Amino acid sequence: MSGAPFEGPEKLLEIWFAPSPGAVPDASSPVNGRTGLRKIPSSVWDEMLSTVRCQILSTVTGDEIDAYLLSESSLFVSPHRLILKTCGTTLNLLGLPRILEIAATQANMKTVYRCFYSRKSFMFPELQLGPHRDWAQEVQFLDTIFKNGSAYTIGKVNGDHWLLYITGIFDEPSYSVVPRSPSPSAGDFPDFTIEILMTDLPPQIRQPFSSFSSSSTETPSEHAFALANTLGITDIFPSHLTTLNAHSFTPCGYSSNALVRWGDDPSFKPTPSADDLKSSGTPRRGEGYYTIHVTPESGWSYASFECNVPLPTSYAPPTSDGKSMPDLKTLVKRVGKIFRPGRLSVTLFISSEDGDVETNGEYPVETAQKAFQAALVLPFVDEVGDTAESAKSGTRQSYRRTDKINYEFDGYHLAFSSFELYIVQ
Repeated sequence: MSGAPFEGPEKLLEIWFAPSPGAVPDASSPVNGRTGLRKIPSSVWDEMLSTVRCQILSTVTGDEIDAYLLSESSLFVSPHRLILKTCGTTLNLLGLPRILEIAATQANMKTVYRCFYSRKSFMFPELQLGPHRDWAQEVQFLDTIFKNGSAYTIGKVNGDHWLLYITGIFDEPSYSVVPRSPSPSAGDFPDFTIEILMTDLPPQIRQPFSSFSSSSTETPSEHAFALANTLGITDIFPSHLTTLNAHSFTPCGYSSNALVRWGDDPSFKPTPSADDLKSSGTPRRGEGYYTIHVTPESGWSYASFECNVPLPTSYAPPTSDGKSMPDLKTLVKRVGKIFRPGRLSVTLFISSEDGDVETNGEYPVETAQKAFQAALVLPFVDEVGDTAESAKSGTRQSYRRTDKINYEFDGYHLAFSSFELYIVQ
């Protein structure tokens, strides 16, 4: 077990070079099914990541996304956007200038459509390097590149909070766009990202993520897949729709990326419903990702879950046998049950248009807040208590919400909630 503290909370950079895959310059002329950023070789991304101070460990590819598992978190590449998520003392933002250069020179995308940067408050800010030493420096760095960015602190400044930098929509790209005809199964779905950021993991949860040894007969991938099966990670989404890539680290730690073919589930009704599609959404055939990262050391334990599958807030899965896509409430409940954190925050970022409401007349983020609450507040028996004795005692626990904030940005709504575990009397 490492004696030095490790910063689990990630820095999350998301850059859009076009509003959709169909709007990239070469949308009408794919090569081997690839357009835009997906035409760029992985070796180019690996070279960029050397500046960030991490490297590619393995890759899974889908119809729409390339998911790179990194030595410190994840990289997702779609035709029109790139998502770089890194933890520890990586220099995430220092990769941004090189990413912009690569997109311009190798994908003919010389204009950024929109950019987002976010992170949870650091546990050990004094250990960070470069512009990541504090939020003000990160904002200053981004402001030197983007002229229309805004920075926000969401949540309690003297407690758990979430930091966000978001740009407005830039001018139209300088290149000529030839729209590509959508496939028959395509729909316009909102940009949807949920993050569940968890701390204070109980010992029984932390221990499996510290069980891999360099002398093991298993490979890091084999060990990680076995963990995923044992702990229920493979049950978060239907296994027949999911391609999982996982890695166990020594002396401890775990990372996984997964591609989810949600469009292959005929019973799944993503947000919005088929009769309420919005033209501002992202055309997709039905593939998304999720990623999990775990830092299990006592004293700074942390786990994160992120997903961009456009889960509805009011859909009821037709079955509960794990063969159908979950709704938002079911997803949050499954993730919470796997990790049983002492504290967690949930954020949902969803694109919107003026007047967007659910069928019940509420904004989607307000309906999402109710789903978060419903997923976490039901009491459960403590089966992974701090000691074997407390687990045997059948202690009943639940979560209570400590913060709830909704934000409305230009083209996006955000729901933020934080929760803490308590003993039910």
